[in-house]
Amino acid sequence: MRKMLVGALVCGVILGLHAQPRKAALEIRMATLAPQDSAWYRVMEKMGQDWKNISGGGVRLSILPGGVAGDEPDCVRRLRQHSLESAGLSGVGLGDIDQGVAALQIPMMFDNYEELDYVRDRVAPKLEKRIEQQGFLVLYWGDAGWVQFFSTKKVTNLADLRKLKLFTWGGDPTEERLWSSNGFHVVPLAATDIPFQLRTGGIDAVPTTALYAETSGIYAWTHYVCDVKWAPLVGATLVAKDVWAKIPADQQTQMLAAARKWGAALKDDVRSQGDRALVTMQKGTPGKRSSALEVVHIEGAALAEWKGTTEKKWNDMKGKIVPAELFDEVHRLRDEYRASAKGAPSGRSGGR
Repeated sequence: MRKMLVGALVCGVILGLHAQPRKAALEIRMATLAPQDSAWYRVMEKMGQDWKNISGGGVRLSILPGGVAGDEPDCVRRLRQHSLESAGLSGVGLGDIDQGVAALQIPMMFDNYEELDYVRDRVAPKLEKRIEQQGFLVLYWGDAGWVQFFSTKKVTNLADLRKLKLFTWGGDPTEERLWSSNGFHVVPLAATDIPFQLRTGGIDAVPTTALYAETSGIYAWTHYVCDVKWAPLVGATLVAKDVWAKIPADQQTQMLAAARKWGAALKDDVRSQGDRALVTMQKGTPGKRSSALEVVHIEGAALAEWKGTTEKKWNDMKGKIVPAELFDEVHRLRDEYRASAKGAPSGRSGGR
């Protein structure tokens, strides 16, 4: 009888264990404007697979590409409302979280990626702390290439650009006023509206990067790009701190390392792909001659005027768009790099 009772008890315990419901996986919804199968999307996929392996299936990354979760300001609102847990954002979206990131996108502050990397490596800890104070953890930094002006009409100098209807991201009245006060005709829009507005003549020019122009198809409606390196389009992929805190500490460490690994790979890939994209767009789509892109080289006096005019407006940005102390630190670090033995600026308006 005792054996039967013990056996029944053991069976009951085993059955009870099997009846315990499995703990649901933590789903992290990650939004991005990057199209599916773009370099940015592929890195998110690979990171998500690493996270799944590290957590034994306890963390599941769901990617929402191509703006399906809305424009970047929409994504930031959703992050704060907890209807998204993570997002890959450019400097525009990051600026809605903390203005400090704008220090890395001061127009015509940098001549090349070496200058950008030198400065960003040194200010990143400070920027990450500022972002953390807003409730978000930086998984990895990235950039999308150099912002250049893609347009339906040829731009050879600043005067040409001022004649065009220029896209600017809606929702930032300070930036809109800065453009307008310098003689530009800006049209504030959501980034998801760009293709339609280009097709219908609502805008004539878009400041964006070569890789994004290619992957989004923008170049099909713009026939020209002037190769002034206006600013690097920087970005970062973030996750809400309260969501991250639900992951065991040892897994957090491994998952963050995986994110940083893929972020570094993305940076190198995007930079090489940006050069390739420009060449590809100049060839155009087979059978569609009008889609071929013409690169307008800005150099000599025209480039000097563009840089000089832009630098005169830095004081209008300092303290308004870019926190003053960060502006000064970035400027100092850039000059420090240029003064070093290995810091020779390229002097070119295009390329790397």
